[in-house]
Amino acid sequence: MSALERRPDERRAGTWMGVLILFILAAGFVSFVVAARIWWLPPLASRQGVITDQIFNAILIATAIAFVAVHAFLGIALIRYGAHGERRAAHWHEHLGAELTWTLVPAFGLVVLAILSEVVWAHVYSAPPRNAQVVEVVARQFDWHVRYPAPDGRFGRTDPKFRSTSNLFGEDPSDPVNKQNVVTTNDLHLVVNRPVAVRITAVDVIHSFFLPNFRVKQDAVPGRTVTIWFTPDRTGTYQIACAQLCGAGHYTMRGNVTVESQAAFDAWLRSQQKP
Repeated sequence: MSALERRPDERRAGTWMGVLILFILAAGFVSFVVAARIWWLPPLASRQGVITDQIFNAILIATAIAFVAVHAFLGIALIRYGAHGERRAAHWHEHLGAELTWTLVPAFGLVVLAILSEVVWAHVYSAPPRNAQVVEVVARQFDWHVRYPAPDGRFGRTDPKFRSTSNLFGEDPSDPVNKQNVVTTNDLHLVVNRPVAVRITAVDVIHSFFLPNFRVKQDAVPGRTVTIWFTPDRTGTYQIACAQLCGAGHYTMRGNVTVESQAAFDAWLRSQQKP
């Protein structure tokens, strides 16, 4: 069969392919709108999360515009030129203006997004304020262990040689300050509108400390302590999750975050202290 005899079938195939692309594009858009109304990001409960959501939305909008524009152009071109056998689409072997446009415009967008991302990074990993509440978190399959300082803000001495299944922080039993430190499992209490600095590490494998409502996510790596800080600004009970596949029980590695007033936190901490 010659090339000329194949053209009608090829034109019909191109037309239907264009229709299919536009249909999938429209269905995807409708699905996104419906999903965004009933299921989207969890309610925000931290000040730093605002800028995180802004960069997320900026990236989403930029990629959505590019995705829709490219596929709409492709679908329309297939429908328009696939139905006319003798009509050919205009083309250029070299076009400096077009080449500069599709090179510089995306590059400019990437530079803007990179700058915004650096701003977010600086907010998250800058030094915490001096008045920040400090807590220590140790991840172990498949729990989160939290350590709170004594009423005077001090932590007792620790040493890896003291570490055991019942003493994950390696607290030195000879240090009386450790008797005033409070250790909980899967239970993190924070003070509303007060910055909190979380020192995160792990004792077995790599975990990921994830607080969806606060837009906080930080890997917990054995042998390394990373400090991340944020400011909770809404009282309530939220969830801690592990965002790193850490073993067969990964799905059970959950905990609670309680954000409360300073008075409620102080009362809770006193109730947890050792007699």
